[in-house]
Amino acid sequence: MLTRIVRMVFRPEEVSSFLENFEKNKKAIRNFPGCHHLELWRDFTEENIFMTYSYWESEEALNKYRDSELFKSVWSYTKTLFAEKPQAFSVKKLHEVEK
Repeated sequence: MLTRIVRMVFRPEEVSSFLENFEKNKKAIRNFPGCHHLELWRDFTEENIFMTYSYWESEEALNKYRDSELFKSVWSYTKTLFAEKPQAFSVKKLHEVEK
């Protein structure tokens, strides 16, 4: 399992456009083959900073999504709204600490 975190900083005036586009595409992204989980996070204090948090079956599954028409259409629109270059991280869980 691969966890993907993408941090995005939007121009403040474009936040509503991003949220509308995410709402329109979230089910298709979540239901893309190999995607097991999708969350959208917002920074606690900076209202224009968001992160997507997703689980992918494998790096191959993530790459198939990144090569898809769905990703290309969503990302080509999303990147026009950025205030800064996005940051993406692919990670795997080492430990989960229980109570």
